[in-house]
Formats: sequence, C-alpha cells, structure tokens
Amino acid sequence: MLKRKTKSKGFTLIELMVVIVILGILAGLIVPRIMGRPEEAKKLKAKMIIESLETALKMYKLDTGSYPTTEQGLQALIDQPAGVKNWRKGGYLEKNKVPKDPWDNDFIYICPGTHGEYDIVSYGSDSAPGGDEGNKDITNWETEESKS
Repeated sequence: MLKRKTKSKGFTLIELMVVIVILGILAGLIVPRIMGRPEEAKKLKAKMIIESLETALKMYKLDTGSYPTTEQGLQALIDQPAGVKNWRKGGYLEKNKVPKDPWDNDFIYICPGTHGEYDIVSYGSDSAPGGDEGNKDITNWETEESKS
C-alpha cells in the first residue's frame, strides 16, 4: 500500500485570529486620526490654491507690468481685460477657470492690498470675514509668514 502524505494548505484558526486582531489594532489607531482632519485638509488645500494664484499673478505682472485691479479681479488671469497689453494668450491658470476655495466660495482679491501689493482671502468654513480657530480666514499674507 502506498502512503499518502497529505499536507493541508491554508491558514489555521489561530493564524486568522492573529491577523484579525492586528488589523483591528491598526484600524483603531489610524481611523480616528484620519476622520478628525478633514477641515485641516481643506485649510491646506486653500493655502495651496492661494500659492498657485500668487504664482499666476506674478506671471501676469511680468507680462503686463502690473497686477490686475480689484475691479478686474482674478478673472483677469483667464480673460484679457480691456486695455491690457502683452497679456499671455491662453491665460495664466490651468483649466481656464478661477478656482474656488475648498468650501466652494470665491476667493476675495483686493489690489492694492492692505497687507501687500495685493490681498487674497478665503473666509474659510464659516464663509464670513474674521473668525478664530476653525473659522479663521486663510490669507496670502499669513501663508507667506508661515513659510518663513
């Protein structure tokens, strides 16, 4: 008679339990950290959009000699304002539209600004000027300060 060697393939119950416990511990540590940060992610996104708008405004000034006025607004980065020469064909922003802040509001643009040559502001999650902590405005002048 022939001896058959049978090796079972697969995981034992103990191995499966160990894996489930490890996954449970990881989920318990990671999920609360991720879930509590959507507002921080939106603030960071707003700062990144402001920085990209600043870059576009600098390129606009290099080509035209000045920043867009408050009346022309950020739309001047997309559509050539009347009387502006040396405006770059195709505009200064990708996707050919002015981005909105992460709360789906327009950025406020003022030129000349009170904090620099121009001011760019997102009113944040409350969509109202001012605010503190979670409702604090995100501005280009505070973004620059945080870089230094």
